[in-house]
Amino acid sequence: MKKAILYINQFFGQIGGEEKADFPPEIREGLVGPAMELQRQLGDDVKVTHTIICGDNYMGSNTEEAIETILGFLEDKEFHIFFAGPAFRAGRYGTACGHIGKAVKEKFNVPVITSMNEENPGVEMFREHMYIFKGGASAAAMRKDIKKMADFGKRILNGDELLSADEEGYFGRGIRRQVWLKEPVPAADRVIDMLLKKIHGEPFQTELPIPELDTVPIAEPIKDLSKAKIAMVTSGGIVPVDNPDRIQSASATRWGKYDVSNLERLEAGVFKTIHAGFDPAAANDDPNVIVPLDVMRAFEKEGKIGKVHDYFYSTVGTGTTQGEAARMGKEIVEDLKAAGVDGVILTST
Repeated sequence: MKKAILYINQFFGQIGGEEKADFPPEIREGLVGPAMELQRQLGDDVKVTHTIICGDNYMGSNTEEAIETILGFLEDKEFHIFFAGPAFRAGRYGTACGHIGKAVKEKFNVPVITSMNEENPGVEMFREHMYIFKGGASAAAMRKDIKKMADFGKRILNGDELLSADEEGYFGRGIRRQVWLKEPVPAADRVIDMLLKKIHGEPFQTELPIPELDTVPIAEPIKDLSKAKIAMVTSGGIVPVDNPDRIQSASATRWGKYDVSNLERLEAGVFKTIHAGFDPAAANDDPNVIVPLDVMRAFEKEGKIGKVHDYFYSTVGTGTTQGEAARMGKEIVEDLKAAGVDGVILTST
């Protein structure tokens, strides 16, 4: 009998919610949470022997340690396939599934299968390293997403012929294979057929898809910085110590706007970072290393810029989906334009 192991986070592992996101890796024999549905979908020929649970924040903040611990769990285990998630649109969860999936694939050379929504940042980070099925936006799609993972896993273990990424339903891994058409058609005939369809406005499928890039036009340069109003925007999570807007430490959906009109610099103990993707010690000791208000005030006094905007804007970048980042960016830009801001210093971590 073939054997499988599933990785899940603290929420689906029934440990707890955000308050348990720092839960360290743990392996349990048998089925926990989604592992029960995975076993049901796999049937009698594949047995899920263990469930691994790890908090999303723990994996994000202690990635190397978490991976080393989990790989240690697996050293003496017999397994033929590894599943993770599904992670839906949860950025931290998707990134965690990607990190451990990549490590397991590299160390044990077994198939690794997970599922994420197209807006999950884990897709672009790890699609080259494992099978990531196109999943739903929330846990409402749990059964459907697990079924896709299980069905494909069984086909791999059975040695069935696998189809293309589009036909199977997972995100392309950038791998091109030579395929022999059942009814041979010369390349010249195929390309002419595509050209004629394009000319006549008919749908056609290219044999070499080009990824769509979200390009942003380069802005015109500021003609005179000495007269410009400059604002500061950061994805480094700098906020007042009480985090009044309750911005999430990862997978953010909120942003904040904070008054610095009477401040020369950001003081430790008054401002801090709530970012979960890096060691916060330096930023908490001196928030100006992320939001350089002290330097901007010096430029203002020297006449290098006209004025520092009365507010800075902040959110968290780690795990934040492209869709949420785009929405927040547009909202911040609207506020900047209304305030007559000429330029922005955009800082990260």
